[in-house]
Amino acid sequence: MAARAATLGVKLRPHLKTSKSATVAALAAEGPVVGFTVSTLKEAEYFHAQGHRELFYAVTIEPGKFARAARLLKSGANLLLACDDPAVARQLAVAGQTLDVVFPVLIEIDCGEHRSGLAPDDVRVVEIARLLAVGQGVHLAGVCTHGGHSYAGRTPAEHRAVAEIERVAAVTAAEAIRATGLECPIVSVGSSPTAVFAENLQGVTELRCGVYMFGDLFQAGIGMCGIDDLAVSVVTAVIGHRPDRNTLLVDAGGLALSKDLSTQKLPSARQAGFGWVGALDGGLISGFAVTSVHQEHGQITAPEPIDFSRYPIGSRLRVWPNHVCMTAAAYEEYQVVAGSDEVEAQWHRVNGW
Repeated sequence: MAARAATLGVKLRPHLKTSKSATVAALAAEGPVVGFTVSTLKEAEYFHAQGHRELFYAVTIEPGKFARAARLLKSGANLLLACDDPAVARQLAVAGQTLDVVFPVLIEIDCGEHRSGLAPDDVRVVEIARLLAVGQGVHLAGVCTHGGHSYAGRTPAEHRAVAEIERVAAVTAAEAIRATGLECPIVSVGSSPTAVFAENLQGVTELRCGVYMFGDLFQAGIGMCGIDDLAVSVVTAVIGHRPDRNTLLVDAGGLALSKDLSTQKLPSARQAGFGWVGALDGGLISGFAVTSVHQEHGQITAPEPIDFSRYPIGSRLRVWPNHVCMTAAAYEEYQVVAGSDEVEAQWHRVNGW
């Protein structure tokens, strides 16, 4: 991804909401990295404590978090915030003066995902820009957007189309701000599929994406990566045999795997239930999938009769998740293996808010 950003002529601000790991951040920092993106203030605090100063909290800020964000700024972090509401921009300006900080803010633009952000031509974009530009406790840092609806694409052409929509939305908003005489230094876009397939990022200054670091079954299903690229799996133990139902029971259920069923939206050959299953050495077992989960139980089924003698109770299997961000959130660390099932390292991650 670092090479991809360089080819597109932009800086990379990797999103750490997937890995939440300082060790992974160190690997992701190899290249034209301008900083990191986080999704919680706890992540911001954790990564700043690990020596990373340039951080973007890419969730629209609310007043209950102002003081905590101010503490990070006072501790030396250059913490960018996101805002899409004029009233919040006014509150930020007052809070900045009260707390004796200057909050640098990106205005969030909705490029089609329809989650948060303002349409590029919404008059409130310029209204917020002016509020941030004149307020003493705030600073207009730029605009940002996220093409999360790229996940609905199934082909490179569809991903390219969303990437261009994403680019145009951010650049249009930035140009509207500049037309008023204000500066708009940062034009930030990002999602892994659009990063991989964008034809150009003219007018964009930085790229934010994160799931590319690990990959998952859904990302492989939409062509962002290959099955062999998937880095994270859950090791689970066989805890029961049900030959009458052609089912293996394992001790990884909804909490261990998450209940994300995103691959069910893909063509049938790519649907994975709650995860595809493989041997401990990493090879997929044809047809095996976790098709049902309870809190701490998972049920593995297959279209062909299972040879239960090959999977005795206590034996270990791997499950590759549909949505790695959700699955990894259940764990405090990664156990790192390379070419074997021997654990070579343990990488800590931060959880919570």
